[in-house]
Amino acid sequence: MDFTPTEEQTAAVELAARIFGDLATHERLKDAGTDSDAGLWKALCAAGLPGAVEETGLLGLVLLAEEQGRTTAQVPFTASCVYGLLTVARHGTDEQRARLLPGLRDGTTVVTGAFPGPGAVRADSDGRLAGAVDWVPWLRDATHVLVPDEERALWWVPTAEASVTPVELTAPWAAGRLVLDGARAERIGRARGHRIGSARAKRIGRARGHRIGSARAERIEGVGAYEDVLAMARIAFAGLQAGVCAGSLARAVAHTSVREQFGRPLATRQAVQLRAADAHMDTEAIRVTAYEAAWRHDQGLPAAEQALTAAWWASEAGKRVVHAGQHLHGGTGADLDHPVHRHFLWGRQLDAYLGCGTELLAELGDLLANGDLS
Repeated sequence: MDFTPTEEQTAAVELAARIFGDLATHERLKDAGTDSDAGLWKALCAAGLPGAVEETGLLGLVLLAEEQGRTTAQVPFTASCVYGLLTVARHGTDEQRARLLPGLRDGTTVVTGAFPGPGAVRADSDGRLAGAVDWVPWLRDATHVLVPDEERALWWVPTAEASVTPVELTAPWAAGRLVLDGARAERIGRARGHRIGSARAKRIGRARGHRIGSARAERIEGVGAYEDVLAMARIAFAGLQAGVCAGSLARAVAHTSVREQFGRPLATRQAVQLRAADAHMDTEAIRVTAYEAAWRHDQGLPAAEQALTAAWWASEAGKRVVHAGQHLHGGTGADLDHPVHRHFLWGRQLDAYLGCGTELLAELGDLLANGDLS
């Protein structure tokens, strides 16, 4: 395997690093709070970065997500690329790709995923959805949400036709609670839509959602649409966590290099060096497992095992790194207004979103027991 970025991936990463570095400043992030930065999102879209993911693949998205994580940039970039652009590109029909991808490329369409696992949302034979998902990232910014039903079919639902309640957390991500209710939906035209991956429902002007693929009928390398999107999301958010950890560690290194105690910089103390070294190794483990999983996925190889491995490292090691970053700042790290605290919040939020390590290991164990590994 070769993780060396292509010329296109390198160019995209350099551009993203410049935009995130220039615009995702502490002052702008502080002003945004738990909301997204519309100006930054506009700049990223004007530069063509969401659309570039279509060419650079999942590994390209992981590299770009790292740059977002380094600055904890308040934009739905990673979520919209994985749940929107890559999902439609891989699982949509030709007609659906032609219709939906332009908005995803230019950022006028923003997609997030309501992925609590199959069963939280039900779909009837006419495409009506019912159910609720308590915490959906970037839902307040999304124009559409990707929802799996109890049969693991994927539905493309306009957020305007659902009930969205903001979730006020100290952590960011403009999260919300999504409710797809029959009675409520009927009053606003019902959360229905056209199926994606099916010729049955290509209607325009009806208040319905688009069904993306089918876990039964549409397979990619032996993996259903739901499983494929779930793996992509785990890998992409692991890449985001790698960036969050790298940014936290970089801030800790800068702080301990200038902060003196008893006439010497903190960075010269062995205990500080060992703590930083452990955090560095954890960060590299997150990065390399995310790269491997993304590379395998782009090559069309089975990647369920690698996606779970990357998610486990991102969850377990990620929280260790952001705790270390805060600890190495001493009392300063406890300041809620300090930039390192934002890395701590993102790291813990990603830990919760990816699932605790025990849950991920249990799922990996089921794959081992069932002989489903590559």
